[in-house]
Amino acid sequence: MKLYADTPMRRSRQVFGDLWVLAWSAFSIWLATKVFDVTMALAVPGRKIESAAKSMGDKLRDAGNSADNVPVVGGKLAAPFNGAGGAADSLADAGHSQAEVVHTFAWWLSIAVAIVPIVMLLSMYIPLRMRFIRRASTHVALRDTESGVDLLALRALTGQPLKVLSAISSDPAGDWRAGNPHVVRALAAVELRDTGLKPSAVVTPRHQPPAAPH
Repeated sequence: MKLYADTPMRRSRQVFGDLWVLAWSAFSIWLATKVFDVTMALAVPGRKIESAAKSMGDKLRDAGNSADNVPVVGGKLAAPFNGAGGAADSLADAGHSQAEVVHTFAWWLSIAVAIVPIVMLLSMYIPLRMRFIRRASTHVALRDTESGVDLLALRALTGQPLKVLSAISSDPAGDWRAGNPHVVRALAAVELRDTGLKPSAVVTPRHQPPAAPH
């Protein structure tokens, strides 16, 4: 699998792009933690209400228990304290619910802050990288075989602009069919260079004329 191009400029852009994606992802996660912390500050009043109401409820129930010990009228004296203690418990539950709502909201908001930017970036960047990896990996396998060089040259004939082809040969298709080694190699090199790869230095295209006898 070919992850990066051979040509320095294109390889540098790819490495920079990968590092940028990592940096963007790390920044999004960091920002999400900050958003979570800031949002959770809204839960502080609810926590304080819950704590104060619980403490008040306990004290009121203790007072009610003490009043209940008073002979004859203890039950009547304890009733208001017990009722106020129940109201304090309700207030504590309301504070707890408020804090839980804020916590849930902060959690989902931080997830959105982290995930949405990362997904948006990856949805644009990953297809480009995967397309390069598939194409470059295939081209690397082809450039090291004689038949592969032929296929790369044919790919150049069908995909490269006419201006590029005419700069290689006045009849690139005819030269390819005739197996002209220089033209075939040049066509394959153009296709590889367009992908960001360097041509192989060891493969000789097909139909190279035999060397002249000494």
